[in-house]
Amino acid sequence: MLKKSDKKKMGSAYWCVVSGSEIWTLNDALPYGTGEELGIPTEQAVEIGQYLNAPVYWVNESELTRSVELVSLRSLLHWEEPAFLLASKAIQYGHMSFTQRFCPQCGGRNFLNHNQIAMQCGDCRTLHYPRIFPCIIVAVRKQTQILLAQHPRHRTGMYTVIAGFLEVGETLEQCVAREVKEETGIEVSNIEYFGSQPWAFPSSMMMGFVAEYAGGILKPDYSELSDARWFEVDDLPEVAPSGTIAKSLIDHTANLVKSLKNK
Repeated sequence: MLKKSDKKKMGSAYWCVVSGSEIWTLNDALPYGTGEELGIPTEQAVEIGQYLNAPVYWVNESELTRSVELVSLRSLLHWEEPAFLLASKAIQYGHMSFTQRFCPQCGGRNFLNHNQIAMQCGDCRTLHYPRIFPCIIVAVRKQTQILLAQHPRHRTGMYTVIAGFLEVGETLEQCVAREVKEETGIEVSNIEYFGSQPWAFPSSMMMGFVAEYAGGILKPDYSELSDARWFEVDDLPEVAPSGTIAKSLIDHTANLVKSLKNK
């Protein structure tokens, strides 16, 4: 927490004012200026990083005494990665502050520890850091085709790659194989790590993989999916938007197929 003496010393900064999965933006960017200029109370501000050589502060929208226009984090996927990740970080901290209000060890009331950026029990003093939910996301290739699925929540008809949550006691590679098998009925091999992306909906870490088809008949689990199909990489349906690791995996697979064709 900023001390009163610090409030006068604060210069211009970027501000992440969040509520749920939404954040305040001005002209499609993080608000920049002093707290006084922007009408942001700085007493509860927490520095969470640096952007363009300026500090970045997180404040919950509930701390403001005026209303601001919030937008969904999903609408900011076109931002450059450093800005998007800082916005994601602030939203995950906001999620922590509202969902971890009570200590799971003793039931005491938690309060935000501004130095650790964690919730701390006022009774037993245990620190509770943000909960992060590990997920896998995988692009499966079958020669010149990629496996894409459609979820009931994708009302526009968008297709994407397979994803799911890690279970206790399994490796990431085991999780990849299990999720693909459970949702589509097929086996995969040559599972390789691709990259990762924090996904603040509300607090996940997506760990991306690529894999190859190894056998089995495609049988979508319609309790999880609306559809699952093999698509030629040069004839894809509407897919996940740019800025997502899903789109990066799809693009990577398409480029791999094209490079193999040219050999």
